[in-house]
Amino acid sequence: MNDLLPLVVAVPLLGAALLVAAGRRLPRVVAESAGCAVSAGTAGLAIVLLLNSSPPMTEWVGGWQPVNGESVGIVLTGDGPGLGMAALASLLTLAALAYSWHYFDEPPRRHAGSFPALMLVFQGGMCGFALAGDLFNMFVWFELMSVVAYALTGTRVEEAKAVQGALTFAVVTSLGAYAMLMGIGLLYARTGELAMPQIGRGLDRHGGPDALVLAGFVLVLAGLLVKAATVPFHFWLPDAHAVAPTPVCMLLSGVMVELGTYGVWRVYGSVFSGPGGIPGADAQRALLVLGALTAVIGSVMCWFQRHIKRQLAFSAIAHTGLFLIGIGVLTPEGDDGVALYILGHAGVKAALFACTGILLDRFGNVDEYALHGRARRLRGVAVLYGLGGLGLAGLPPFGTGLGKAVTEEAVGGPLTVLFVFASAVTGAAVLRVTARVYFGLGPRPEEDTEYETTGSGEEPETQRPLSRVPDTMTLVPAVLLAAALAVGVVPGFAELVAHGVNDAGSGGVVVPAPHWTPTGILLGFASTALAVGLATLAVIRPKLLAGAYRASQLRRLQSGHVGDYVAWVLVGAALLGALVLPAVVGA
Repeated sequence: MNDLLPLVVAVPLLGAALLVAAGRRLPRVVAESAGCAVSAGTAGLAIVLLLNSSPPMTEWVGGWQPVNGESVGIVLTGDGPGLGMAALASLLTLAALAYSWHYFDEPPRRHAGSFPALMLVFQGGMCGFALAGDLFNMFVWFELMSVVAYALTGTRVEEAKAVQGALTFAVVTSLGAYAMLMGIGLLYARTGELAMPQIGRGLDRHGGPDALVLAGFVLVLAGLLVKAATVPFHFWLPDAHAVAPTPVCMLLSGVMVELGTYGVWRVYGSVFSGPGGIPGADAQRALLVLGALTAVIGSVMCWFQRHIKRQLAFSAIAHTGLFLIGIGVLTPEGDDGVALYILGHAGVKAALFACTGILLDRFGNVDEYALHGRARRLRGVAVLYGLGGLGLAGLPPFGTGLGKAVTEEAVGGPLTVLFVFASAVTGAAVLRVTARVYFGLGPRPEEDTEYETTGSGEEPETQRPLSRVPDTMTLVPAVLLAAALAVGVVPGFAELVAHGVNDAGSGGVVVPAPHWTPTGILLGFASTALAVGLATLAVIRPKLLAGAYRASQLRRLQSGHVGDYVAWVLVGAALLGALVLPAVVGA
């Protein structure tokens, strides 16, 4: 099985190369079918390897095996979390490609395979990042994934705002990548190793943490937190989501942001968790503070949005904060809960973006105010969107609800209130859109010039305005929501996920299998009831939302100026350093 591990990365990259080479000769339907087939084959391979990943697999690419414990080769690690993220990335890529069947304006024939080829390269980059066992190649896949994401975000190059959003995305995340590369250089200077377990052992041999270890930790994690869109590194995400094509948003919000969180978990556990790294108490403080800050600001900003794609982007930021809190408690139970939460959230969020894409292509608009009551005839889409809002709020038995319940039990105390708050507010924002746009409930909100972004005047992405919603555009979100529901109800699935996570990250500690508890179910229903109540209040009293938005100063931070965002990246790195500084001072 070890020999098959590189194919998870190589197959989509090879498929993309063949599509580019043969794109001039292939009809569009063949190119799109080939893209779906390659993506599905990669997903199947990742799942087969995942089911056989105990004990974890290690493959030194090219046969560059360690000599006397030292290595310079490329290592791929096939354990439960890595292969699980690779499978998730592949399945969501397949869903995005199926959703985008005959989606964009017809290109010249010679470019028929360009979009599926870019999507396959994106998939290969995500799989490589998930399986990377050494820090330098994690950075390489990080950059490949990012470069393709820039191109996909700015697909509509004839629109100035698409180019601006892609440029902002590129500048901010490239800055994070450079920070990560500098941190890798410092760690290599200290240990002479690049493979993560070997770096960890090298740091342990040098004794307790010092300024170099602190700098390496801050730089590497800052780069990963930029990718995860954690506050205050998050500003690129709403701007990118607002202009990216809908299938690309499904991947950005459904899996790419989660990969940043996965990277934080992987790097800390493999590199910095030993005696020579950052003590658990200091790392925990940093992750919990940044996670709480992200969850609160993401939720509040999500509530204030009327641009539906930006609303969903801030929702992703809020839930990323919850993921960071879950891994920040540094317990196997927290890891299990976050793994389930990510799986459920990926299906729900990708489905919501897919439904939003239908609005954009039917009406040329994603503005909550302007669309009031205009989507009454889209009853099926309305049901899907409403179910997505309930899933986002943590309604049992959705996988989001189970992941939220398990993580809440792991974190305990006041942080449980934060989980209920973030889930309720983000779910309420989606339910508010469902009530207004699809059912025309409540008075029509008055125009408000205070909003910097409204979602009006958008250009449809399909070949022509939709008179009928294609079956693929409704089938894909339905399947995604069904998958999110299955995470919470399929017997034995949660135990299987926990087994894979614990084999990789708990050091052999046996932990109880995650399951529904009365407290978890009660909190899930509580956050859902709060979401329904907030959505109802917003629909009945729309002036409350507008007044709160005008009073908020948070909206002024999302200025759209890339220089401001770069400054906030530096502020975030300084904050991260301050939070872990006691690790060095006390050493």
